[in-house]
Parts: sequence; structure tokens; C-alpha cells
Amino acid sequence: MPASRGTRGLLRRWLARVRGAFPKARFLVRLDGGFATPDILDFLDAAPRLEYVVAMAENSRLAQFAAPAMGEARTMTEASGQTEHVYTEARYAARTWRRRERRVVIAAEVVRLAGRDPRDTPRFGITNLRQSPRVVYEQVSCARGDIENRIKELHDGLQIGRTRCCRFWANQLRVLLTAAAYVLMQELRLRAARTACARAQVTWLRERLLKLGVHVVVSGRRIVRHLPTATPDLHAWRQIALALGARPG
Repeated sequence: MPASRGTRGLLRRWLARVRGAFPKARFLVRLDGGFATPDILDFLDAAPRLEYVVAMAENSRLAQFAAPAMGEARTMTEASGQTEHVYTEARYAARTWRRRERRVVIAAEVVRLAGRDPRDTPRFGITNLRQSPRVVYEQVSCARGDIENRIKELHDGLQIGRTRCCRFWANQLRVLLTAAAYVLMQELRLRAARTACARAQVTWLRERLLKLGVHVVVSGRRIVRHLPTATPDLHAWRQIALALGARPG
């Protein structure tokens, strides 16, 4: 079954409901290459106050558009020894697009890794945005990859897919509890700004900040937790605790 099956109907229902709640808002849709189909692109173009970036797989025509930028990127990486990017754009119309041209932004990238030969990785995105190709790619399109990292955290870090019970509602409760736990972890990460844990993943936060052995002293007025002096990331732990409302002993 293609990834795009049912997507147009889903987008139509979602936009109708969200527009009802936010009638003056503009919307941005980001999709990967599996959704670059004529019917979805036609729907996105026809929708009012809607901006989009849809990744597209390379083909011979797009490779021709990218060739000058790829040559420039190769020259730059030979001089610097680092991964280099060159951004450009083109007007492109696939045969299945009813001869309608669309804007395609191109990121011509040459990747350099230690011990390996340089590798060409041109990337393409169909968009109706008016910003420069660099802004569209780096600030809009690449943000989708960060969202995918968050989804991966839900699966690998919190195991949201552990729905092994034979009853639907029991599995639904597990998913909701996992989602709630992830929201709490996100709040923890927000409080970790300007610390060494600012970009830490959920698994790291849980293992290094939450699973700690402490000596707990309870009185009528307060609860005091004494951490061992050898606690990893002690400075970050203190900063995050204070940001969450704790008071120094």
C-alpha cells in the first residue's frame, strides 16, 4: 500500500477542523517524498492560506537542474575538507502534473566523513514558499527530521508501541500514559536549557537525571534529597531542579 493512500482525505478533514478553531491562521504542511503525488500536490495548491514543503526523489531532470550547484559544492569541499552545501532552485513540471510548473528548491550537498570518499547527496523539495532555498531547506524542511527524532524517542525511549494486551482499551491506556510521560519529559528538557542536558534524548534524561540513588530526609516541613558527590552531571541536575521549583538545602 503506498504511503500516500488516504492522505488527501485526512488532510481535508484535519484542515477543516483546525480552520474552524483558528479561522485566521495560516498553515504549514511538511511531507516526505512518499507523498509527492499529483493529487496531494493539487490539493495543497488549492487550499487557502496553506504553505507546504514536500520532499521529492531525484530523477534525471532534477539531476540536470542540480548539476551546476553540485559542481560548485565539490569545488568548495575540496578546498575546505568539510561537508559543503550550495542552494538553488528551479521551475519543474513532471509529466503527471498536467504540465503545471512548481517551484523546486535544491540543496546540493557533498558529505565528507573521516576515512571515506566524499559523497554527493542532492536533495529536492517542492514548495509554494517564497523564502530563499536555504531558508526553506534548513529552517523549514529539516525541522521535519527533528520531529521524526521525537517520534523515535517515543518508540525507543518510552516504548509507546508496547501494546501487547488483548484488550483494546488497556492498550489505549498504555499509549495515553506513555504520551503523558513524554510531555513531562519535554518539560524537563525545556528546563534543561543552557545546561549540558539541553539537547539530551529521553533515554539519557531518564538514566542520568531520574534514576539516581539519594538519601531522603523527611520532616514536617520539607523533604530533602541528599545526592552523592559523585553524581554524574550534578551541576545540570541542580540547575534543572531549581528551574522546576526546588529550593537549595
